[in-house]
Amino acid sequence: MQKDPIVLRRLRKAGWTGAILAAMALSACGGGGGSGKSQTGATPAPLDGPKETVALYRNNCISCHGGELQGKMGPESDLREVGARIDQDQIRRQIADGGSLMPGFGKRLKAEEIDALAAWLAARK
Repeated sequence: MQKDPIVLRRLRKAGWTGAILAAMALSACGGGGGSGKSQTGATPAPLDGPKETVALYRNNCISCHGGELQGKMGPESDLREVGARIDQDQIRRQIADGGSLMPGFGKRLKAEEIDALAAWLAARK
């Protein structure tokens, strides 16, 4: 990957906070993560649930939320017991609209896909 000198200058000028935010934005949060492998190269334990929903998660969420729902962006990104913290409708809105560090997926995923993910995650208590 070639380093863009303009981006590097902006990161240096923005300091650590800006660099961290820029790195997170450039890290393709939700941008695929398609290999299904963890950072160590090991295949994570299979997630339980409907095959199509798990595939949606792996293709759109794994890069920030981890292969085992453990979260990779701090405690807020841990989804292992998300259904105990917020209800299905709140989860659906978070997926569709985003918030805090999470980008919205309302334009990327179909409403049925968002609903399937929200229902699956809401069951995690």
